[in-house]
Amino acid sequence: MRKFRKKPVVIEAVQVTDSTFEAPHPNEEHVRGVTYDPIKRQVYIKTLEGTMTASLGDWIIRGVAGELYPCKPDIFAATYEEVSDD
Repeated sequence: MRKFRKKPVVIEAVQVTDSTFEAPHPNEEHVRGVTYDPIKRQVYIKTLEGTMTASLGDWIIRGVAGELYPCKPDIFAATYEEVSDD
């Protein structure tokens, strides 16, 4: 089997925290196009695979085609590193 390396891609992401639900809606932690449930502390994201749920600690990622999807924090830490705006 041939081997491939994932191309370096810069993505936008925001982590779901308690302040995501405590600040007035909308706020800078809110992503347009997703549904926030402050009682369950969950975020619902419509994807091509159906509606996915992000919980406290998860990340919401905007992919290269503008799509949104959740990512668990351990996978996010192993896959991404923060870059500067430069």
